[in-house]
Amino acid sequence: MRVAIVENTAITHHGQVGVALHEAAARVAIYRPFADGRLPDMAAYDALVVFGGEQAATDDHIHPYLPELARCMNQAALSGQAVLGICLGAQVFARGAGAENRLGAAPEFGWCGVGLTDAGRADPVLGGLERRFPIFQWHSDTFTLPPSAAHLAANDSTPAQAFRIGRAGYGMQFHFEASRAVVDDWNRSFPAAILNLAPGWIDGYAQARAAHGAAADAAGLAIARAWVARISAD
Repeated sequence: MRVAIVENTAITHHGQVGVALHEAAARVAIYRPFADGRLPDMAAYDALVVFGGEQAATDDHIHPYLPELARCMNQAALSGQAVLGICLGAQVFARGAGAENRLGAAPEFGWCGVGLTDAGRADPVLGGLERRFPIFQWHSDTFTLPPSAAHLAANDSTPAQAFRIGRAGYGMQFHFEASRAVVDDWNRSFPAAILNLAPGWIDGYAQARAAHGAAADAAGLAIARAWVARISAD
């Protein structure tokens, strides 16, 4: 199993996705186009994972690789390859599939509830979850549902929380990879950015972690394992 991972920022945690890939003995190649512009040739890989970042999905003037990454994600999904976009990765994937990126339109931070649609309940990756589950969020931007996509999950703040294109192409706005250990490190690494978006977060963190962290970790790992299983599924 050969998996290309695209990181969009200097500090990128693979989290629960990394756990599931390790369990499956995946051979992973890391790309950091924000630093050097390089993107994977998907003829050499079985799957593609694109993680989040602080840039917007339309910041082509700062990160000129973004249009090609959007095209690559959509084409790989349409060809039947497994694709996973998380947060910014989902926003770029949606762009490649013809959606509208909406900047600053849906700020969310912390453990938030997300609900499955009927399509989500029947989906091979998300269908094993509770109909509503807690999961970590950190975003301000959102997108419209791509025309060709199945709508899998939503909440009141962000209607397009998850979608599927093709056999195994998934865009997920929420950070299901973010285990409690990942969030702990985000608190240490990005305190100013967090407090700008969520004043009081650090003071209330221990209580929120105790209330929602274990359930979110379980949901996130279940999603990661189910997506990895789709890489080689018929």
